[in-house]
Amino acid sequence: MPFITTSDGTEIFYKDWGPKTAQPIVFHHGWPLSADDWDNQMMFFLEHGYRVVAHDRRGHGRSTQTDIGNEMDTYAADVIALAAALDLKGAIHIGHSTGGGEVAHYVARAEPGRVAKAVLIGAVPPIMVKSDANPGGLPIEVFDGIRAGVANNRAQFYVDLPTGPFYGFNREGAKIDQGVIHNWWRQGMMGGIKAHYDCVKAFSETDFTEDLKKIDVPVLLLHGEDDQIVPIADAALIGIKLLKHGSIKTYPGFPHGMATTHADIINADLLAFVRS
Repeated sequence: MPFITTSDGTEIFYKDWGPKTAQPIVFHHGWPLSADDWDNQMMFFLEHGYRVVAHDRRGHGRSTQTDIGNEMDTYAADVIALAAALDLKGAIHIGHSTGGGEVAHYVARAEPGRVAKAVLIGAVPPIMVKSDANPGGLPIEVFDGIRAGVANNRAQFYVDLPTGPFYGFNREGAKIDQGVIHNWWRQGMMGGIKAHYDCVKAFSETDFTEDLKKIDVPVLLLHGEDDQIVPIADAALIGIKLLKHGSIKTYPGFPHGMATTHADIINADLLAFVRS
């Protein structure tokens, strides 16, 4: 399997499909998943002639189960190393949830010419946790509960989350997809518990405000209006005001995992932005 090795010895697994001369689209997964969460989008853009790349964040999927470096600065440094190793130029970076934070943190630090555009889907920026400076955020107790779920019985917690709010399967009338739930569980259990535990702090307490302000390429924000994991009011609706070249599209009734539950709609909107 293809890996790069970072400066601290961590092996980062990646997929790199399609013509190496085509424009690259790089996908960044959410917590606690892996590059496999982008299977639908990888196939879709591959069929449209693009080079598609996705990696497993350190501690996730097939990458090294790290006990160090499980925070946004190192995540971004890993992407910098990946972009250099694969010589990615003019790439479009697409991130979901925690992956959206990783995209913002990376794009704000990327070498000139590496990035053409970015997309944040149901993403955590600018900051999730509630504070005096962010009164609309979620209380720290919410994230303490996630940590407890990971530490005490993550096998069950990784059933409960996708069965409930992640895909909106807890909503009245929702069509529950057991395959999607099992696939979420499979990806989650591939990763390391220490990295997953640490990543909760990374996605909830990292302040991406300055990253968003610094980004100088077009950025598209996509967010479900019924996102129960990253509520839109304290995420995309604030983030759009911080971007120099931002645009936003919201989706009534769509859940956090809308790139899976409504892939046909999201893929079409992504393609339109990529081609614009």
